[in-house]
Amino acid sequence: MKTNQPQPIYWSRLNDGQWTLYLAATGNGLAYVGSFGRPFEELAAWAGRRFPGSPLMQDEQRLAPYAAQLTEYLAAKRERFTLPFDLRGTAFQLAVWEALCDIPFGQTRSYTDIAEAIRKPSSVRAVGTAIGANPLLITVPCHRVIGKNGSLTGYRGGLEMKTRLLDLEHAAFIGSRR
Repeated sequence: MKTNQPQPIYWSRLNDGQWTLYLAATGNGLAYVGSFGRPFEELAAWAGRRFPGSPLMQDEQRLAPYAAQLTEYLAAKRERFTLPFDLRGTAFQLAVWEALCDIPFGQTRSYTDIAEAIRKPSSVRAVGTAIGANPLLITVPCHRVIGKNGSLTGYRGGLEMKTRLLDLEHAAFIGSRR
């Protein structure tokens, strides 16, 4: 018999060298990657909005495969994530997030490029809003989106985190070309 009880949200904290961030997953996959150095309250607020009534349960073992892939990425030993995601959003948001996953490692795209990729070329502002709502930092690589003029623009994790991620990818990309 199925119940309508809210399902738990499992979480852990990734501490990897200079990187500290929270991860959360449902039974269906990774659902949240937090901002660099932000407190647990950021995760709790997200869970309260996206999964009202779901208990937060710390579970390092359940999150270990996700943490391992993120650690590999942060060490420039992984370019794509292969474990399941539990992304929840509108059809438009999901299309934008899917387009973000198509941006190759070490490359960037503009908001206009993403709007064109989802065949909504006049929706550049809405694309920006959808990117801002991305719950899976790093793994759904919204850090690879820059302004049309090449400038760094807003990022939920902050511009310092965005810069660090782009620098990491650029160095790994250049290093792989040698």
